[in-house]
Amino acid sequence: QVQLVESGGGLVQAGGSLRLSCAASGRTFSSGAMGWFRQAPGKEREFVAGIDGSGGVTSYTDSVKGRFTISRDNAKITVDLQMNNLKPEDTAVYYCAARRYGSTAYSYTASYSYWGQGTQVTVSS
Repeated sequence: QVQLVESGGGLVQAGGSLRLSCAASGRTFSSGAMGWFRQAPGKEREFVAGIDGSGGVTSYTDSVKGRFTISRDNAKITVDLQMNNLKPEDTAVYYCAARRYGSTAYSYTASYSYWGQGTQVTVSS
């Protein structure tokens, strides 16, 4: 059974920082793409950032470019999301995701087979 467990969410003031972490167990993803998505109340789940299997190629949605950084440790099978200069519009439940096959980090949810339970990020103004 594959499990993805997120941690690091919380409440922060605008302009602050948080670091989310996701640990995978049950199956190795050393060559699989992983990503972070978020879902705000009343909105669809959206892509935030992705990283390929090697960790050398990253992608971001436009609204977080320059503020968020995704990274991974293939030895530990973890993926992190460093979030700086947070804004109230970043408030959402953040989900870690992993592809069963494929090293490319696509931005659509259907390409990911495994999901974490989510962690709440709240940014106050």
